[in-house]
Amino acid sequence: MKVLAFAATNSRQSINKQLVTHAAKQLQQTTGAELEILDLNDFEMPIYSVDREQESGIPEPAQAFFKKVGEADAVLISFGEFNGSFSVAYKNVFDWASRIDQKVYQNKPVVVMAASPGPGGAQSVLATAVGSAPYFAMDVKAQLSVPSFYDNFDVEKGELSNAELTAALTEALATLA
Repeated sequence: MKVLAFAATNSRQSINKQLVTHAAKQLQQTTGAELEILDLNDFEMPIYSVDREQESGIPEPAQAFFKKVGEADAVLISFGEFNGSFSVAYKNVFDWASRIDQKVYQNKPVVVMAASPGPGGAQSVLATAVGSAPYFAMDVKAQLSVPSFYDNFDVEKGELSNAELTAALTEALATLA
């Protein structure tokens, strides 16, 4: 099984990048999955606009992102929450890729996650992602919200330290096996 994983943010220090990396490694350990962890910084391009698309076409990074989703057997995403919504970095990559085909996630099974340093666990962005998933052919198999990240994740070890959240993550990942 080939698994594509990424944090839906461009922050290099992102707690969501830490979470998705941990989840991907756990999935690899339990299933032997082949992993590819993307960094959205590798997919920077101009802000999407119809005018830009008509003038220059769809940028290569958007095509590369769409292709990587297509080549995967499953996808793990951890959404950063910015003012209750998607990060601009994710939204731009997604908007460009959706111009190739609205079914960006190509019916791939997906586990969606979100983490925040506060008690809300980025549930607003998670709800948005799950609610819009059917329009973009994202087959959401499970979701996980990690609130109070620094109380529930051991940054030095790079893993969840909360037993309930660890069990919930294991259960979520099992939906992809």
